[in-house]
Amino acid sequence: MAEYTASVEIEAHPDVVFDYLVTEAGMNAWMGQTATLDPRAGGEFAVGIAGAAVRGRYLEVERPHRVVVSWGMAGSTDLPPGASTVAFTLTPIAIGTRVDLLHSNLPDAQLDGHNDGWTHFLARLRVAAAGGEAEEDNWMPIEHRQR
Repeated sequence: MAEYTASVEIEAHPDVVFDYLVTEAGMNAWMGQTATLDPRAGGEFAVGIAGAAVRGRYLEVERPHRVVVSWGMAGSTDLPPGASTVAFTLTPIAIGTRVDLLHSNLPDAQLDGHNDGWTHFLARLRVAAAGGEAEEDNWMPIEHRQR
């Protein structure tokens, strides 16, 4: 199993950034086309991303410092719903917030695709949470681009 880590600095207060991880409008502004979220321990985490149905549960919700969700893809045998864990840690910094992401329990074969996706989507989070509007999102998973 593999881990993916990344950080992004956002010119916004942690309370503002936090809402982009726990509200449907916030999530759709940077990562999903659809979202059904129940941001409490055990609550539903369902996001549609580029045709993929990400499914899991909120495991930790500590405003405005930490959000942890289980993560997987509906219909996947490699990474079924809830098989991996994504942790967002929000730390106040001089310009606003540093978001540290840790995606753990990824199958090794999934690491490159998730690296590509998180790089793309964290850049969009930086824009959206700072009050900007992320451009239209035409991102596709690596495996769909190679066909």
